[in-house]
Amino acid sequence: MIRAEELTFDYERLDEEGNVESKKRAVDHVNLHIRPGKFIAVLGHNGSGKSTLAKHINAILMPAEGTLWVDGMDTKEEGKLWSIRQEAGMVFQNPDNQIIGTVVEEDVGFGPENLGVPTDEIWRRVEESLGAVGMLKYRHHSPNRLSGGQKQRVAIAGVMAMHPRCIVLDEPTAMLDPHGRASVIQTARKLNREEGITIILITHYMEEVVEADHIFVMDQGKIVMQGDPRTIFSRVEELKRLRLDVPQATLLAFELQKRGIPLPDGILSNEELVDRLCQLKSKM
Repeated sequence: MIRAEELTFDYERLDEEGNVESKKRAVDHVNLHIRPGKFIAVLGHNGSGKSTLAKHINAILMPAEGTLWVDGMDTKEEGKLWSIRQEAGMVFQNPDNQIIGTVVEEDVGFGPENLGVPTDEIWRRVEESLGAVGMLKYRHHSPNRLSGGQKQRVAIAGVMAMHPRCIVLDEPTAMLDPHGRASVIQTARKLNREEGITIILITHYMEEVVEADHIFVMDQGKIVMQGDPRTIFSRVEELKRLRLDVPQATLLAFELQKRGIPLPDGILSNEELVDRLCQLKSKM
């Protein structure tokens, strides 16, 4: 679905005459492959390059070097731009920057309307998409009356209505409360499991990625670690050096290990930790 080879991008600072004064490398020779239908997470501290990478998948940014393909389409080919954006939809951090309609259903229908989808099909897609994110009963509401989490689900529905094969979520829960965060991540998981949509989640909330199929960890524009969640969160000390947290259950298990309690690496949830501790107690 997504393939990057030696992908490199620099942010340029221009002087008053428009000449390049300095460059800052944000993505540094990244190579990755993402198969269709997977739930992928990209982690990294602020400035690690994860959001810059996300904007390449939707062809918002163009590589300075290297190539990124979306479903076989090179993002540098101008003639493929709209096809790429139809295949890989983007949901940003602040839903207010993405919602433009005065009524929820009109906003969700805006994308397919611009794609030239017939009117009857637009309304079918609007109903289908709002139903998928649990917002169908709000179709006639003004977005201004919705909570942050509800707005983000409407933004996801708007992307879904264009029938993408991949949705990139660029820190979609950063501005939400815990309830809103849980609602948005639950929606993303549902779309992945039930609709087969490839999900690429950019985040710094560790609990959001424990059920991902694969995790990429970025630092200084490079992919410095990758693997399934258990593999990644078994490397607590390395993650700390990268200024990243780990799930609370993982951290507690790690501290108990240091005190001599024989727990396995990479425990991901409270339930798993309790189960392991109960097993140890039964053997005593």
